Amino acid sequence: MVFVKRIVLDVLKPHQPNALEFSSSIAKAGSDYRVHLTVIEVDERTETLQIEVVGNAIDFEAVQSTISDMGGSLHSIDEVEVQSETDAG
Repeated sequence: MVFVKRIVLDVLKPHQPNALEFSSSIAKAGSDYRVHLTVIEVDERTETLQIEVVGNAIDFEAVQSTISDMGGSLHSIDEVEVQSETDAG
């Protein structure tokens, strides 16, 4: 089995919810997620974000669903770090 340990996403979101609420909701999608959110660009209606999620076994679908539920749009997966179960020893 392969576990996603870290993922960096390029996301577009409306101004609301704010960055704190947005990152907190993503962190709640997992039991041990750490979220680092950087606002890259702000325009009249939206914000472009770089979001880094770190955890022992990130559920990408849950993260993606949380982003979508808050009105965000995933543009790309910019970085990913995975680990196989045999490496975890």
